[in-house]
Amino acid sequence: MNKVFKSLKNAYIGLIYCFKTQRNMIIHTLAGLIVIFVGLLLKITQTGMLFLLTAITLVLAAEAFNTSIEKAIDLYTKDRSELAKISKDVAAGAVLLISFFAVIVGLIVLGPPLWHFINAILS
Repeated sequence: MNKVFKSLKNAYIGLIYCFKTQRNMIIHTLAGLIVIFVGLLLKITQTGMLFLLTAITLVLAAEAFNTSIEKAIDLYTKDRSELAKISKDVAAGAVLLISFFAVIVGLIVLGPPLWHFINAILS
């Protein structure tokens, strides 16, 4: 059982590292919290909230993987390398791709209720 707790502790330490050192992790988390708040405000269905939470979690996980890849490359070489640059760029591109997915999910889930909410306020 100690191995399980040690693994959980190490995972926690890794996440704390991401939050302490990666500006984008904070930005994505704040954006996710805003989306959750808006979803609750608009009384989004459980299914809709599940889609939002899934998209938010994917973005945060992608950011953590990106950080891991960047640090592994930095461990391997401090010299300028085109392959290192490509690896880091591809990892960052994966975060961007998942972020686009999250925006699309947000628009699909939150768009119609938000539109009705705004129309109700303006009417």
